[in-house]
Amino acid sequence: MISGTTRLIAHLGVPTDSFRAPLIYNPWFESQGIDARVVPMGCEAEDYPAFLPLLFRLRNIDGALITMPHKVATVALLDEARPAVLMSGSCNAVKRDADGRLVGDMFDGEGFVRGMLRKGREAKGLRALVVGAGGVGSGIAAALAQAGAAEIGLFDARADAAEQLAGRLRRHCPGIGISTGSNDPAGWDVIVNATPLGMNAGDPMPVDAARIDPAAFVGEVVMKQAETPFLAAARERGCMTQIGADMLFEQIPAYLEFFGFPAATSDELRRISRLQY
Repeated sequence: MISGTTRLIAHLGVPTDSFRAPLIYNPWFESQGIDARVVPMGCEAEDYPAFLPLLFRLRNIDGALITMPHKVATVALLDEARPAVLMSGSCNAVKRDADGRLVGDMFDGEGFVRGMLRKGREAKGLRALVVGAGGVGSGIAAALAQAGAAEIGLFDARADAAEQLAGRLRRHCPGIGISTGSNDPAGWDVIVNATPLGMNAGDPMPVDAARIDPAAFVGEVVMKQAETPFLAAARERGCMTQIGADMLFEQIPAYLEFFGFPAATSDELRRISRLQY
């Protein structure tokens, strides 16, 4: 139920038909007797800079989950950016503090790295290729750097986006090797598809799957389906894989803490989730 006392968390992005977070958050709120709900809101990119500040004028808003295509644009709208935002140049969580200031953080990367650890793979000392330097890819690259990756390769169809991310990573993590310009997966220990490729039937592969080392860990951010063709190809080569929803389950506990809700574990969230494909 949503009533006049319900606290709202906006889920901002387009298209909303790919959103999976409400199917995890809302069953958990219900199970805990918490009068709050995550509500998808399909805000177009051209309207977003005006809409976000107005959204936080609402009395019953507790926060916003930010997804494509707004994660990078959100940074300029914040009054305070947490370290992960400054490092990645993107933001996926916004709240209003006691003084009415908009505070932002980034949890995509934390969710991805936690998912790796859950499968027994540590990022420390590994070489990671991140394909896609937009909002989610920037967050993952930053978290891999913070987790001690030895080298990070960045590729984006917009070369300037990859170069800007590389510059931020070099400033914040000077001991890590950073390269740009190639999406050849050969020789990398971790390969991440952080692009929208895989959301639609017939999308090309983000990398040449035939060149992926069978020992590599291959991760995906697309959540429209449980296993994308890219992950299926990697699994057929013998790779350990991580679906997009795994990253989501692992980062939601950090989101809940950020918004001031009671703690939850990823296992608890998985048990009550209504996420289906």
